[in-house]
Amino acid sequence: MSIRSLLLAGALALASLSAAQAEEITLRIWSLDKPEQPAWNLAREFEKKEPNIKVEYRLIPFEDVVSEAMRAYATGQAPDIITIDNPDHALFASRGAFLDLTDRIAKSKVIKKENYFPGPLASVTWKGRLYGVPKATNTIALYYNADMFRAKGLDPDKPPQTWDALLADARKLTDPAKNIYGLAFCAKASEEGTFQFLPWVQMAGGSYRHINTDGGVKALTFWKTLLDEKLASPDTLTRGQWDSTGTFNSGNAAMAISGPWELNRMSQEAKFDWRVALLPVPHPGDERSSAMGDFNWAIFSTTKHPDEAFKALEYFASQDDKMFAKYGQLPARSDITLPPTGNAYKDAALKVFQEQLKYAKPRGPDPQWAKISKAIQDAIQAALTGQMTPKAALDVAQQKIDAVP
Repeated sequence: MSIRSLLLAGALALASLSAAQAEEITLRIWSLDKPEQPAWNLAREFEKKEPNIKVEYRLIPFEDVVSEAMRAYATGQAPDIITIDNPDHALFASRGAFLDLTDRIAKSKVIKKENYFPGPLASVTWKGRLYGVPKATNTIALYYNADMFRAKGLDPDKPPQTWDALLADARKLTDPAKNIYGLAFCAKASEEGTFQFLPWVQMAGGSYRHINTDGGVKALTFWKTLLDEKLASPDTLTRGQWDSTGTFNSGNAAMAISGPWELNRMSQEAKFDWRVALLPVPHPGDERSSAMGDFNWAIFSTTKHPDEAFKALEYFASQDDKMFAKYGQLPARSDITLPPTGNAYKDAALKVFQEQLKYAKPRGPDPQWAKISKAIQDAIQAALTGQMTPKAALDVAQQKIDAVP
């Protein structure tokens, strides 16, 4: 080969190398997930899998996600990908902040919308279009102490199926002398309180936009009865879900409304025969409902790398079958069968939670969810503390909700 040919070959090689280096891009991902949680690990795995894509990961505290993300979008500094709490998704989608993924998902061989539970899918939907992909999900159901059921003459194989049965069982199980309450739940003036209350409203025929219907009043009256009769602790008004369920774990409550995030702790701490049942309905045959939590993936509409960002989401979705085994989080998909955990209590509970997820509904979707939720929280507190009747409290909440555009 001549010197000229060698020089030409070298120049071509350098040009090819430069082109390859120029093709390397950086994806910025924001999430509240820590190194032991999904987003951080999935981002690292994707980066290793794609040699021409570098990932910059930023961990953001939960309370700062919305404000930081909205500020970044407004100033042109938004990341490519973010994980967002499902009730906040509509706020961004309605403002054009999130990329419309409908057509990409329709063509995807990895992300199939029919594989997702209705609730998580609804949370990424705005005006019939898809603006994200569910990352994980959770819901709530009824934990109960089977040993306490037996001690009070109740059949542990027949947990309460209706509200009346739940109330009757709570009365039998409450034992002030032993500091045992019939039921533990969360009515705190926070998103957790709204999260736990809405399913009762929905099961009775109400909704977050029509909170003062007969169903809403019935639900809040039911909660008030539990507190007025001291079937639930006064701390119900101030404790979060984690602390509320801790009362059940310690043996100071016979039943508890909580979610699958408690399963590992329950397995380690509960020194009794515990089980999980679907949330009771007002009357036999009534429509079921439950809360729906956890985060979604979204791509900002300002991204300069939409194809690569969606490729990342496809990789993340391809790992959904490992979501529970590796991170203890439930996949948002109905087509995934969870492998046995080796713990009979957990396996039985997981089957119930996956059944409950069929009926779980998102909070919203509504761009003004924070204002709506605050109105509901205020009504719960006003009624349960005796400041107002359930009807009057919900009427005030309805006025506030009606004023929300």
